[in-house]
Amino acid sequence: LNLMSLGGLTLGVGLLVDNAIVVLEAVQRKRDDGLDEVEAARVGTSEVGRAITASTLTTICVFVPIVFVEGVAAQLFRDQALTVAFSLVISLIVALTLIPMLASREFRLDPASEAAPGTSRTAAPIRWLGNVVFFLTTRLLAVVLGAARAIGRLLAVVFGPFLDLFDRSLDAVGERYSKTIGGVLTRPLVVVAVTILLFIGSLGFLRVLGSELIPELIQGEFFADIELSPGARLEVTDRRLVELTKAAATIQNAQTVYTIAGTSNEQGGTAGELREYLGQITVTLEPPVSRELEDAAMQTIREAIDADNRVFGGNTPSTDSGERPPIVARFGRPSYFSFKTAFEVEVRGFNLELLERLADEAVGRFRTIEGLADISSSTEGGHPVLQVHLNRDRLAAYGLGVSDVASVLRSMVQGEIATDITRSDRTVNIRIRAAEQFRGSATALENLTITHAGTTPIPLSAVAEVVELEGPAEIRRADGTRIARITANLAARDLGSVTRDVRTSLENMSWPSGYDWRLGGQEEEMATSFSSMRLAFGLAIFMVYLVMASQFESLLHPFVIMFSVPFAIIGVLATMWVFGVTVSVVSLIGFILLAGIVVNDAIVLVDYANQLRKQGMSKLEALARAGRVRLRPILMT
Repeated sequence: LNLMSLGGLTLGVGLLVDNAIVVLEAVQRKRDDGLDEVEAARVGTSEVGRAITASTLTTICVFVPIVFVEGVAAQLFRDQALTVAFSLVISLIVALTLIPMLASREFRLDPASEAAPGTSRTAAPIRWLGNVVFFLTTRLLAVVLGAARAIGRLLAVVFGPFLDLFDRSLDAVGERYSKTIGGVLTRPLVVVAVTILLFIGSLGFLRVLGSELIPELIQGEFFADIELSPGARLEVTDRRLVELTKAAATIQNAQTVYTIAGTSNEQGGTAGELREYLGQITVTLEPPVSRELEDAAMQTIREAIDADNRVFGGNTPSTDSGERPPIVARFGRPSYFSFKTAFEVEVRGFNLELLERLADEAVGRFRTIEGLADISSSTEGGHPVLQVHLNRDRLAAYGLGVSDVASVLRSMVQGEIATDITRSDRTVNIRIRAAEQFRGSATALENLTITHAGTTPIPLSAVAEVVELEGPAEIRRADGTRIARITANLAARDLGSVTRDVRTSLENMSWPSGYDWRLGGQEEEMATSFSSMRLAFGLAIFMVYLVMASQFESLLHPFVIMFSVPFAIIGVLATMWVFGVTVSVVSLIGFILLAGIVVNDAIVLVDYANQLRKQGMSKLEALARAGRVRLRPILMT
């Protein structure tokens, strides 16, 4: 059992009773026609048996293609598909066997049956035991049914007026439907033309619905990954995080605020990069929560960061404990279905400087695109580095080589392990190197003594020049190629529409030979999932058609029934537009289920119309009669 399999059981609750409703309605209608209980159960079940078998098999068939779905959709819905499929098989068996049997019994106690155990004691022991079991079972059922009748009478008194009103309303709808269906059947071209126009018009909703991989979950929790300038000390990062917690404490419904300094946890709780200038602040809100409350809380922290950067902007990181390097923040919410960034672009090439220039240009373009927030690039904020440029002529004058100077620098800066000590169950290395004041700056390195000319010490500045530069923050590679990764969050806009604008912006850039770009993150996962979902939808339609063709032994009737699938999309797209639902993996699963569920009503209707035509009715009369008779079970299911 897991969340998705339990969701499959929840989904199956409505589907499970559909077959039972159709069978019970057919049995009750035969009773109303004057047949006895057993004959009504037999005839009624036989009348709808093929229809409910076909409708159940078509629903099961739409879950089979999910096996071929790739990406997040497969991981999410495979358990759910199997759960619903197995439950539907059981529901069909129950509807064709147990339901008719129970419908054919009244479970009234026969006075003669009370003596059955006593009169059968002279019979064989097995028959006597069977009679006892049957007697006890009927007694128990009688008690249960007696209690149910008593409760039913009580409920009838309370809800009787409402039930009468419902029955009269349903009868009125049925009468109105009978008159309407007659007019519709005599004007087929008008009805088909109007329906096609509505279908074409509903496709326009696809342009405004938007698309995303998974609807963002609102759990009352969000985080902000912060990054200071490279070189900032750990205590500085911690101090700036403490200042942010004071701003977070002003949030009205804040429940918990905690920070992590020196690392940035990736989504899912796995360890991230260990760097002194990285940190994370996480805020949880008290219920009830909503997207508006979370966005307002994020905006509070974002404004605090922006205000602090404006006041102390431009400060260069230093070793002083009073430094205030600017903060770059990226906000996000915990993701339970995809660990990838919502928006991500990879700029690929070899030269790091050109790669950084292209990434900066792309970031500048992205800042003008509506719906993107917290834009950052992996090339921003390089590490401060010291480069030692050796003068080979001076080295030769002192009789030194490059390896000699390198060995001295390594020993003084990095140090060498001289020995080790053992404490309890672990070994601690003893590293010897120069003190911090002799290696902590460019000036200190220049004053390092690398050799002696007699009694005169020769500093590093005599044979080399120490230059302070900014190196790359990181060098990332993908498929053997250097990349610059640009990430951002989405703000009040769906992933699909933002991706279209980003793609247009990148295509308008001038790209040198050997440099290109690729969209990654959730957009890449969304493209894979959507592609496989379209394949699954087409395969589901095909399998549903095959099942109906084998049941009806006709190629025409299943083709007519399949027309209910595209026309059902009219209401689906309109409803999604009204409630602001985007096209995602979850909604596409609903589309696939629709292919099997929406044909069920049409199967029941067409099957009964075919039975009436075999009894001698004309086509229009059979369709009108079938529509009126099947209206109640269709509305109930």
